[in-house]
Amino acid sequence: MTKTRIFFVSDIHGSDRLFLKFVNAGKVYKANILVLGGDITGKTVTPVLNEGNHWLAEYVGTKQEAHTEEQLAELERRIRDIGSYPYRTTAAEWETLRQNAQKMDEIFTDLMTNSLRRWIQIAEERLKPIGVKIIINIGNDDLPIVGETLKSSGYVIYPNEQVISLDDKHEMPSVGYSNKTPWDCPGDISEEELLSKLEKTTEKLVRPENSLFNFHCPPYDTQIDLAPRLDNDLKPVLTPGGEPEMAHVGSTSVRQVIEKFQPLAGLHGHIHEARGFSQVGKTICFNPGSEYTTGVLRGLVVNLSDKKIDNYVFTEG
Repeated sequence: MTKTRIFFVSDIHGSDRLFLKFVNAGKVYKANILVLGGDITGKTVTPVLNEGNHWLAEYVGTKQEAHTEEQLAELERRIRDIGSYPYRTTAAEWETLRQNAQKMDEIFTDLMTNSLRRWIQIAEERLKPIGVKIIINIGNDDLPIVGETLKSSGYVIYPNEQVISLDDKHEMPSVGYSNKTPWDCPGDISEEELLSKLEKTTEKLVRPENSLFNFHCPPYDTQIDLAPRLDNDLKPVLTPGGEPEMAHVGSTSVRQVIEKFQPLAGLHGHIHEARGFSQVGKTICFNPGSEYTTGVLRGLVVNLSDKKIDNYVFTEG
């Protein structure tokens, strides 16, 4: 009987700390397959300013100084841990760069891809010797170059719009795009285009009823697609009691395809605050959630036998 243990996470948004925890999870949870479901890269660059006799950086609302090379390395490590990319510069140069959007984009892309290549090397060094398979997909926040960088790896599997064999019994189709969001992210597409990508990917399945769908966006109208409703200024709408009003923001196309094929499970992310699971027909859909800025890795362990999910557990640490 096939026995497979999957460890799934999503939305680490560039956090070095979370990626290292993710890679180490192979040993910690005795998982033979690691899956990172999207939104893997950071969103910001943090300037580390050369002030002559020390370095200065401001992040998470505080100013931090470094007076030695060791302190500078530690400062940059802490910046990477929260998902930002440190960039050594001067105050004058940084002010000039802020006026040049193209140059800033180039710097961000270089820092992001260099970080991702380092992650790929770490994954191979730590996981290849112990035979753990690692699958990393893009999410709607990730730039197209992220997929190209992942493709360059000879070990990390990049699954977007493909069907991957998890073992001799289970397949996994993956699609990293999302329906439209208010932030106009690189991977935001219309429901019509998303449905087309989902259908073209799932038509490659041999045994869809025995598969796990790795779709970054959760299905619409479930407990795992609830997020605060936003007004026209992108501010949360509050209830009369002062609590955020919640709304379903997942994808109708994702739900449609899950309802059609009824796989064993759906593995999703995208909505950080919607940790949990929901049933869509016979399919159980999961979202481990995300707290990437705090350094806490939220994950999901799934144990599979030939034709069913034996059990699962949400993890946090």
